[in-house]
Amino acid sequence: MSERYFYNADGEMLFVPQLGELLIKTECGNLTIKAGEIAVIPRGLKFQVILLTKNTRGYICENYGHNFVLPERGPVGANGYANDRDFQYPVAAFEDKQGKFELVTKFNGNMFRCDISHSPLDVVAWTGNSAPYKYNLSRFNVMNTVSFDHPDPSIFTVLTSPSSTEGVANIDFVIFPPRWMVADNTFRPPYYHRNVMSEFMGLIKGVYDAKEHGFVPGGMSLHNCMSPHGPEADVFEKASNAELQPQRYDNTLAFMFESRYIISPTKYALEGKERQPNYTDCWRTIKKHFTEDLT
Repeated sequence: MSERYFYNADGEMLFVPQLGELLIKTECGNLTIKAGEIAVIPRGLKFQVILLTKNTRGYICENYGHNFVLPERGPVGANGYANDRDFQYPVAAFEDKQGKFELVTKFNGNMFRCDISHSPLDVVAWTGNSAPYKYNLSRFNVMNTVSFDHPDPSIFTVLTSPSSTEGVANIDFVIFPPRWMVADNTFRPPYYHRNVMSEFMGLIKGVYDAKEHGFVPGGMSLHNCMSPHGPEADVFEKASNAELQPQRYDNTLAFMFESRYIISPTKYALEGKERQPNYTDCWRTIKKHFTEDLT
């Protein structure tokens, strides 16, 4: 994007790097983010992305609804989840550049372009609360069970875009970071379930505890609303027979974009060579444990 700039008139954009480091230059100043950090660019703000490393990849969530905000903490109180003091905003910076540049706009689901003769980042100061920001995911203060049962993943919500329907969000950004698992007399990995929220998962590093094979950093999975899913068969057997001592999950950082809307994969995603056509095989060896007919 050395001579190109962009803005999204349809929604704000959440950047989740998985590999490498990038510089996001905006009208409000610059943000540098790398794997383990995130950045949010508000709707309508012009920006430019500069890759600082040769190999760079990650995920982007485009949010058309209410701006991302911190989730309600409820009984947790003041100290937990993501704290507002840990979010960082850019120091004002500007470019005074003349020449031949291109401005690309996303508007109403379509892309448009025009030629411009100067950098649109020629803003010397800004005020207000619509500004880009970044957050280091290692600053997330994890809450978890200290008694029994596997808690709902909402306890790992970093940012949420609330909807008009109570109990379901337009989009939640949830992470599964390093943490302790200490639940007594219960199944510790996520239980088998289906729900009204669609779950798009990605892995930034390490291993995800519910799927130890086939789900690699940079990969993704999608379970749309009411699609049953849960731990693979090997994880079920391992967790069912494990001694329930305190366990530390260290080599892991997974995330989820969870939405009340159905997520429709593109043709490229459905037909791409990296797609796993045998994905459901991970559940085929789950054993039947009924010992008698109780009907």
